[in-house]
Amino acid sequence: MLLLGLVLIAVGAVLVIGGVFAAEITGGQAEFMGIDVSPMALFLLGTAAGVCVLLGLSLVRFGARRELRQRKERKSIDELSQKLDRAEAERRRDIDDER
Repeated sequence: MLLLGLVLIAVGAVLVIGGVFAAEITGGQAEFMGIDVSPMALFLLGTAAGVCVLLGLSLVRFGARRELRQRKERKSIDELSQKLDRAEAERRRDIDDER
C-alpha cells in the first residue's frame, strides 16, 4: 500500500509539474508535453493529477498505520513468546528438582 501510494503521488506530481511548466496555451488549443489537447482535456489532466495525489496520500497514510499496527502486534507476540519460554523453562527446572 505504501509503495502504491508513493507511485500515485509521483504520477500526480509529474502531471502537475508537466501542466505548469510544459503546457502552452495558444488560442483555443493547448499543448501538453508536446501533445495537442483541448483546454477541457488539460483541465481533466489537472483534476486527475489532484486525485492521484490525494489518493496516494491516503494510501500512504493507510499503509503507515497498517505497518505500525503490525509492528505493535509483532512486538506483543514476541513478548508473549518470551514469557512462555521463561515459564516453560521454570516448569522444567521444577520437574528436574523434584526428581
